[in-house]
Parts: sequence; C-alpha cells; structure tokens
Amino acid sequence: MQFHGLIHTLSKDIKLFIGAFVIVLSIGYFTGLLFVGETSTLNPNGIEENYLGNEEDENAEVMKFKKGSREMLTIIHTHILSMSFIFFLLGGLLAITSIHKKLKLFLMVEPFLSIILTFGGIYCIWLEISWMKYVVIISGTFMTVSFTLGALLVFWQLFQKK
Repeated sequence: MQFHGLIHTLSKDIKLFIGAFVIVLSIGYFTGLLFVGETSTLNPNGIEENYLGNEEDENAEVMKFKKGSREMLTIIHTHILSMSFIFFLLGGLLAITSIHKKLKLFLMVEPFLSIILTFGGIYCIWLEISWMKYVVIISGTFMTVSFTLGALLVFWQLFQKK
C-alpha cells in the first residue's frame, strides 16, 4: 500500500479531525515544556538540581530534595511510554504526507532516540553521572524541534492540494 501523499486524498472531515488532534496534541506537548521550565529552569544545573536536590545550597529560593528510586522509576516509565505514543501517532501522520522521504524518515525515527537519551540521561543524572545533563539538554532540544517541525508539516499538508 502506498502511504506517501495519502493525506491529500482524505475527506475534509477526516482532515479536520487530524487537524484538531494535532492542535490538542501540541497544546499538551508545549504545556509539558512549560512545566519543565517551572521545575528545572531549563539549564543544565537546574535539571541536575531537580533530580538530585539542593539541600547544600543555603541561598536556594526553593528547597529541593533528591528524588527517591520509586519516584524516578515512575517518572521514567510514564514519560517513556507516553512520549512513545505521542511520537508514534505523529509519525503515523507524517507517514501519509508528501514531504521529502528522508526528512520524513528522520522526523519519524529521531524522536525515539531522543526519548531514550533524554529519559535515560535523567536517570543517569539521578545516579550522579553529572555530565549527562548536557545529553538531556541536547536530546530534549532535538525532540522538541522534531515534534514542532512534524506537527507543523502535518498541519501544512492538511491544506495542500495535490
């Protein structure tokens, strides 16, 4: 079965359904990023502090404690599962677009690598492998760029005439 360009042959109601889904999915994704910004200040030391705590810092505005093993496993487990579903669904929608095949493949596969690097990196930070905070920042950035570009391309393709 040929998937490339299938999005252009869908009926208007299915395109509306897909468009609504991509908008709501994007709101959810970017709300999650706002939460990350609130909890880790979006910098390497803030990410490390979020998982390892800051009890030694007498000048800290908010006291944070090292997360427990059960809490870490819950965070890692739920995020890997939920992010996998998000990118599986978005990748399925990308599969039916008519964008360049290499770009499409990259946007379909890269997020899964970023999920493993980001949340594996967070776990490594918790194990006090400090340099992993940079891997988390880089892979998280790649994941967000891939999501944003993928969502925009799907949305754009919904209105393309072929």
